[in-house]
Amino acid sequence: MLGTDFRTGSPNWLDLGSPDVPRAAAFYEAVLGWRFVSAGPEAGGYGFFQVDGKTVAAIGPLTDEGATSAWMLYFNTPDIQSTARVVQAAGGRVRTEPMDVMGEGWMGQFTDPQGAEFACWQPGKNAGLELASAENSLVWAELHVPDPDAALAFYGGLFGWRSEEMEAPGMTYRVLSTADGDQRETSFGGVAPQGEGAGGASAMVPRWVPYFHVADVDATVAAIEANGGGVLMPAANVPDVGRIAWGADPAGAVFALLKPNPRM
Repeated sequence: MLGTDFRTGSPNWLDLGSPDVPRAAAFYEAVLGWRFVSAGPEAGGYGFFQVDGKTVAAIGPLTDEGATSAWMLYFNTPDIQSTARVVQAAGGRVRTEPMDVMGEGWMGQFTDPQGAEFACWQPGKNAGLELASAENSLVWAELHVPDPDAALAFYGGLFGWRSEEMEAPGMTYRVLSTADGDQRETSFGGVAPQGEGAGGASAMVPRWVPYFHVADVDATVAAIEANGGGVLMPAANVPDVGRIAWGADPAGAVFALLKPNPRM
């Protein structure tokens, strides 16, 4: 399961681009209990979401013209310059060239060959998220693309990820894990065929979707609706996984909820 002992290819950061940071912060505080903490005046409105004083995600204002609100998953890399070169060589695109972030680390933003956007973080003073897989924090990262096999080849070449097939209702699901360590213990996400399974119409767009661990999926879905968000997939039980739902915040950023089965 996803943790904070980051390996190459582990999800190690997560942030939200929002057209209205105060409104988004209020929404996620009401829905997930997060507290917003500003990164300071020099950070241009960027700040952190925290649970019990530990960073679980971040948020910043949208800066590119025409950009829409979305969650961005970052994956750990020891050499972001090399990662950028491999992305391009494998048919992906570099959207934001690798850059130093005030000594905290290096970041770069990319698009895979099927159009799903992702980013990478090379740790400096900041290793990444301080809490994961606990309640109200990131617990799973899921990729929806038209060609899962092509995605596995691309990301496998980039990070060395391994995959294991799992039969899910109506589809074959690929569970992802990092290149080293026990394959089950280092699993952190999965790949689903675009448009199948969870998410409905929202899964028709190639994208990475963050799942947040919650104690009560149904209550959290009700909180999403009560605070101006939308429910994209109602709460449902998935055999051998847990109870899940998909939602969107008031600006349309897509995310998912999961209450894992105890044995996960």
